[in-house]
Amino acid sequence: MLAMVLATPRPAEERPLELRQVPQPVPGPGEVLLRVSACGVCRTDLHTVEGDLTLPLLPLVPGHQVVGTVVDAPADADRALLGRRVGVAWMAGACGVCSFCREGNENLCPDARFTGLHAWGGYAEQVTARADFTYPLPDAFPDDQAAPLLCAGVIGYRALRLAGALTGGRLGIFGFGASAHVAIQVATHLGAEVYVYTRARRHRAHAEELGARWVGAPGDTAPALLDRAVIFSPAGEHVPAALAALRPGGTAVCASVTMSDIPRFPYGLLYGERRVSSVANATRRDALELLALAERIPLRTSVESLPLADANEALLLVKRSEVTGALVLRP
Repeated sequence: MLAMVLATPRPAEERPLELRQVPQPVPGPGEVLLRVSACGVCRTDLHTVEGDLTLPLLPLVPGHQVVGTVVDAPADADRALLGRRVGVAWMAGACGVCSFCREGNENLCPDARFTGLHAWGGYAEQVTARADFTYPLPDAFPDDQAAPLLCAGVIGYRALRLAGALTGGRLGIFGFGASAHVAIQVATHLGAEVYVYTRARRHRAHAEELGARWVGAPGDTAPALLDRAVIFSPAGEHVPAALAALRPGGTAVCASVTMSDIPRFPYGLLYGERRVSSVANATRRDALELLALAERIPLRTSVESLPLADANEALLLVKRSEVTGALVLRP
């Protein structure tokens, strides 16, 4: 099969991925084989190819927002999945027996494995995945539009949950990319007033189109204090900015896998029982709830598509924040 392969982490400007012919993957115990129809491009993929994350596996095929059709299911897997269109997300597996897994927090499992990091991902014509970590996809979503839901959508949903924003109120969103453009639709559907902080003019226009009550740049003062905030940008300086915009008792959640250092800030920004939390991965429950909600709303994902061979160009577009909505690769 064809795949975009990372041999050595390098800056995206150096085109670190190579289009190669590689052996077709063979599903192991409890796994299924998918023929990939679309794979979303995530900022975490950028951090992977540039070496910002510790890479346990090289060479590596990135990609963890995978839509495909199950074409092989060994006897010990769920053979009812054969011929089904399913999604594969960042979480590739968890141990199922540790205290985190038993408590419903498999995203914190010390033995968790991740698609496109511990196992080859979806920048390829085919991919294997644990059958119990695949997700049935709503028929209403074409392949391209379903792919961003599997990470951008799920992480955004978990961030809203941790912030307490699934019950309405005034929500601030810092940064407006793939995840935020899904999260704003969930939040407004559930009754929130959304205030968006972003620098790019096209992202401001997109936020207004999707129902933002107010749009400004980081550092601008919104017309009301926020109940909650989600920081989707990887910029640490947005944390004190979010705290400054929160009412007492408010919560700010950082949704990025990596973030630049948070600068020193006066204790007064935190005082008043304000809280800061991070998002670490997501659970299968998050994915299933988001996919069900996506169909009911229904969500509209804004998607640009590129051929698989253009994965390096796609990563550069993400790095430069030149994507409105989400970007998807198609084999």
